[in-house]
Amino acid sequence: MGSFLTSWMIFDALAERYDKWYEEHRITAENELRLLTSMLGTDPGKCLEIGVGTGWFASRLRCRYGIDPAYKMLEHASRRGIDVVLGRGERLPFRSSVFDTVLLIVTLCFVDDPLLILEEAVRVLRKEGRLITCIVPRDSVWGKYYTRKSREGHVFYSKAKFYTVQETVSLIRHTGLTPRLIHGTLTYSPFDNPVPEEPRKYRGGEGFVCIMAGQ
Repeated sequence: MGSFLTSWMIFDALAERYDKWYEEHRITAENELRLLTSMLGTDPGKCLEIGVGTGWFASRLRCRYGIDPAYKMLEHASRRGIDVVLGRGERLPFRSSVFDTVLLIVTLCFVDDPLLILEEAVRVLRKEGRLITCIVPRDSVWGKYYTRKSREGHVFYSKAKFYTVQETVSLIRHTGLTPRLIHGTLTYSPFDNPVPEEPRKYRGGEGFVCIMAGQ
């Protein structure tokens, strides 16, 4: 992979390999899913996932719509029942104020302008809607592990830029939304045997953190 390739080009070329991660790391993926389910409940309403990828999360969260610039990723998402759109989060092809829920699940670290993505997410969100932004915090053990992988030229993480929870909260506040809940999971490290976990209120150190924000 040449250095000129953007994140979405890499994901497009390696969609099958990416999707296998969920099977190879099922306990960790299910811990992340459990956190999102605890925040969303059983009815996300009219829901959009920006950076839907292969649709692993969206299909399980009953989030009907997904957008991604990687065509081959969308092929997987479509097979999982997601109504997919080929496009970019920086310029969403949707009218304003149409979604009850917008999800950004480990998407901000792969985009050039995270604030622009968040502003577009807020634009398409209804006034009473909710934005859920999930990250791998840079200062967590997981964040440090993936940052090292990035520096070593890992095929997926070489283009990633990770943020702390505080930085992400600041970006969200710049859009005019107020963070309401911050919960996390993955209290074990990437070097430990994964174990099923219940999500908890963010305390610092969790490897996967979701921030729910609204008006």
